[in-house]
Amino acid sequence: MLSMSFGGTLYLVYCGVAVSVLLAFNSEVLDPYMVSPSYLCSIELHHIITVPNLPRQDEPFHVPQALAYCRGEWSTWDPKLTTPPGLYILSVLLHHIFGFPCSLRTLRATVTFTLTILPLLLTQLLAFHQRRPSFLCPTVEAVALSTFPLAWFYGFLYYTDVSSLVSVLATILFSTRGRHGLAAVFGVISCFFRQTNIIWVLYAFCVSHLPRLHLNRGKEPLYDPPAFTAHPGDLVRSIFSLFNKLSELLPPFVPYMLVLAGFGGFVFWNGGVVLGDKANHVPVMHVPQLYYFIAFATILGWPTVALAQDGPQRLMLAVTTRMFGSTRRVIVTTFLAAMMAISVNLFTIHHPFLLSDNRHYTFYVWRRVFMRHPIMPYLFIPGYQACAWAWWLRVARNRSLLQTLVLPLAIVPTLLPTPLLEPRYFLIPYILMRAQVADVGRSALAVEGLWYAAVNVVTTYVFLYKERPGVGRFMW
Repeated sequence: MLSMSFGGTLYLVYCGVAVSVLLAFNSEVLDPYMVSPSYLCSIELHHIITVPNLPRQDEPFHVPQALAYCRGEWSTWDPKLTTPPGLYILSVLLHHIFGFPCSLRTLRATVTFTLTILPLLLTQLLAFHQRRPSFLCPTVEAVALSTFPLAWFYGFLYYTDVSSLVSVLATILFSTRGRHGLAAVFGVISCFFRQTNIIWVLYAFCVSHLPRLHLNRGKEPLYDPPAFTAHPGDLVRSIFSLFNKLSELLPPFVPYMLVLAGFGGFVFWNGGVVLGDKANHVPVMHVPQLYYFIAFATILGWPTVALAQDGPQRLMLAVTTRMFGSTRRVIVTTFLAAMMAISVNLFTIHHPFLLSDNRHYTFYVWRRVFMRHPIMPYLFIPGYQACAWAWWLRVARNRSLLQTLVLPLAIVPTLLPTPLLEPRYFLIPYILMRAQVADVGRSALAVEGLWYAAVNVVTTYVFLYKERPGVGRFMW
């Protein structure tokens, strides 16, 4: 009870700090929108984009589109926009409900509003994965996870990422409660924020039904051994075992099938998944993107990985054993390293956006680390494997094989086709992976919260108060 009370208090502090940060963003970063909407409509879009102290190249596209919708110009569409109009529609709905005028301040408040919902949804998701009763009052862990740097930072700019995350979490939660109709509705809503969320609609169905298949033994129980002790042959047997459960899976899958059919119709009508600027967003085979994600997740999520109840030393020993514990494991590790080296050689992408925009951390990571020497991208391969094993050992604890694999199988089609190294693409995969870690101790949770807070303070301060002349504001 004390923990719940503290979690509720922490949530109120979280909301208060979020409002304060939003006010700081609106005070310091109103350019180039410190003009009336009528004037904004009268100038050309390329004039907006060329303002020197522009916060980020995405807001000048999102904001005019949202303002057009606020004026009722529903047929207006900027061909440079690549995502559906979910965020703009949400802003218009809140505009009509609360009567706020449409301006950059209130549009950003739309995103911050969804940020304040995040702890409530994460509380329910963590309860599902930890197999404990859920409560309406946010938990300390949910509040701490809601301050994850990417979610926190983009909760104060007019971007789709936080709203997309919230809609995906709502889809998963309704699915886990057997409310498949509502889950399908929120699945459609999530696709209006980001097209790739169709993958998370399928993930929601899978993650909600695997526990039910375990409980419903029937004549032919599902074969799904513990992930820690499973072998490759168990995976094949588990997949064949799923086919015996199709009669149980098909009826509840109907709402999700309708979502898939609707999405397929959109792809056929649009001529592809990407809206608008298709030339700069061509799907590709970007295998190293998966490696970047696992490295990113480990760097920002190191307290969750390293400060487990067993301690970092036992984790390192377990990872070493998984990679080099026997001759067979050495052979497998070496083979995987060779395959990864081939994929790095064939599928590394030097995206022009990554090479040209020096307002982002990835620009410097790429130029000063990956491009320092041709061999550098290959030197990280053992580290990628170690990071992957560390997360596997944390997530797979007390889980079955299929329950552990369903998230990686969803992450692959989400990240693999994306040509640009963009940390925002990692937001939903990270949150869902972190939520599956069920035994985060109090000390690890405290370190995680402080680590996120430190990163947020630094990145927010640099963005707001360290603007560079001729370059602009520095951000994720």
